[in-house]
Amino acid sequence: MIATLRAEWTKLRTLAVTGWLLLGAIALTIGVSAIVAASTHVMSGGGQEDLPRLSLIGIYLGQAVIVILAVEAITEEYGTGMMRTTLMAMPRRLSVLAAKAASLAALAIVAGAIAVAGCLVSGRLLLPGAGLGPSHGYALVSLGQTATLRAAVGSVLYLVLIALLSLGIATAIRETALAIGAVLGLLYVLPVAAQVISDPHWHRLLERIAPMTAGLAVQATANPHAQPIGPWAGLGVMAAWAAGSLVLGGLLLRLRDA
Repeated sequence: MIATLRAEWTKLRTLAVTGWLLLGAIALTIGVSAIVAASTHVMSGGGQEDLPRLSLIGIYLGQAVIVILAVEAITEEYGTGMMRTTLMAMPRRLSVLAAKAASLAALAIVAGAIAVAGCLVSGRLLLPGAGLGPSHGYALVSLGQTATLRAAVGSVLYLVLIALLSLGIATAIRETALAIGAVLGLLYVLPVAAQVISDPHWHRLLERIAPMTAGLAVQATANPHAQPIGPWAGLGVMAAWAAGSLVLGGLLLRLRDA
């Protein structure tokens, strides 16, 4: 397993787009959060806004770049035919998938930690100028607050789970564009569907089971009990989606020819 992990780490690290996609994910996440923080303005105070969640809003778009990276990690090998060589050299297919997942998770943790830190710093610096500071009844964004720390750690874990979800789906589909479309559709279409459904039961159910809305519930720090699902329970739903996709991908990887 160590040799497989080393091989997959080397392949992912030397993939031409890996560095650029990681930098793009970090820059897009921080950039969107900074733009939103700078453009937000609240006339009256009272501490009703969820500042940590607002600071981390860039993850809604930055996750799309993580999806592309995770999909490319395996579909690029199918596209070039290298997967046959990989499985000839390392015939234990589930070990190959596990090594890819571990390598992706490591990169997602690093990129996610940098992106989340940048988002929180931008929120701390820019939100007071938008009327969301101590002078208007709001505490500065700080990891010293337990809820903010949970939102930050949970957001990093969410990005790791997004990478694993994408890897599993890409392993099952094998084609880059289709896999990216499938993951992005799963992330962004279900929340839209929830908004257009008028029945409150189905609306709430979709919000509780959709991977993005459930997973990002971990960011809620202001009145989290009003959310459709609890912070850690929501992240658990996201973990179930990621685990399910990896099980499906691993099963198809074992059953199909390379």
